[in-house]
Amino acid sequence: MTNINREKMPVLLSIRGEQYFDDIDPDATELMTDGTLESTEAGFLLTYQESELTGMEGTTTTFEVRGPLVILTRSGKVNSQMVFEEGRQHTSLYETPFGELTVDIQTSTLKHNLSEGGGLMEIKYSIAVEHTVTGRNCFKIRVKRKN
Repeated sequence: MTNINREKMPVLLSIRGEQYFDDIDPDATELMTDGTLESTEAGFLLTYQESELTGMEGTTTTFEVRGPLVILTRSGKVNSQMVFEEGRQHTSLYETPFGELTVDIQTSTLKHNLSEGGGLMEIKYSIAVEHTVTGRNCFKIRVKRKN
């Protein structure tokens, strides 16, 4: 058994999110924030705190990267889990203050080259709320290790 360094390394995250609706230019948001990168036996955990800029202040977001599978978990004010796997659809529950919604995630692209030194992750997916497609999204996350 290999001894994996389970220390949480401080990283700087550059997160770009794009949302596409019909033929309208994408609605893009860009966020720079501090986070941590941790090696696990299956891959990596990338964790950061949401801010008022994202409208989810008081929420912790974690990307669990396990090879071809990425699980996005939000906990705190907003609680949700989204599973991304290229070419597959996953359904999950999204909790809101007004109740729970069923969310279908269809991932078209999932690429990453994360290592202990950082890297880049890109996820393109379409999202359906209560089985009605609401748009296409793209995440691009650049991870830089802090010295």
